Amino acid sequence: MKLLYGTSNQGKIKAMYRALKGLNLDIVSLKEYSSQLPFIKEDGLTPLENARIKAEAYYKAFHIPVFSCDSGLYFENVPEEYQPGVYVRRRDGKELNDDEMIEYYSSLAKRFGNLKARYKNAISFILDEEHIYESMADNLSGEVFYIVSTPHKKRMEGFPLDSLSVHIESGLYYYDMEKRTVDEIALDKGFYEFFHNILRKE
Repeated sequence: MKLLYGTSNQGKIKAMYRALKGLNLDIVSLKEYSSQLPFIKEDGLTPLENARIKAEAYYKAFHIPVFSCDSGLYFENVPEEYQPGVYVRRRDGKELNDDEMIEYYSSLAKRFGNLKARYKNAISFILDEEHIYESMADNLSGEVFYIVSTPHKKRMEGFPLDSLSVHIESGLYYYDMEKRTVDEIALDKGFYEFFHNILRKE
């Protein structure tokens, strides 16, 4: 099945290729449709609402099976006005680039100490107009981790906060951990099971 992943973020595309390896899916990205992309206003209040907004827009534009994901970032014991939620890249109405994100979130960690953080992920998959599947289940979301004030020297385009992310139990930056973490494997399994269960029904 040809399946459009509604993102232009190459890092996210590679991660999803890895997660869904073994399923009979030909995943294509928005890069193949770059001249025809619709304008999308992501104004949902939750990750699931934003995932749905994107999936519906791309399905309407291209009329092929499509899925979109969205995530929100949530901190423990931090005032509400500093909670990014679905606006991870936005601050005071401005869209932050990778470097600006690292600068902003490292400044929060300096202010409040290491930030206990967790991503909550959502997915909306439109197979056709009568078959729509969505989830914001816990197995799609990551473990609690620290965002710290000093960035790792390694950067990955599209994933700036990975440079500030530290594994709580080991105290290591995720970039310094030798193997893929249990959390990464669990996340892959969550997305794999989401699609596997749907395809089994079709």
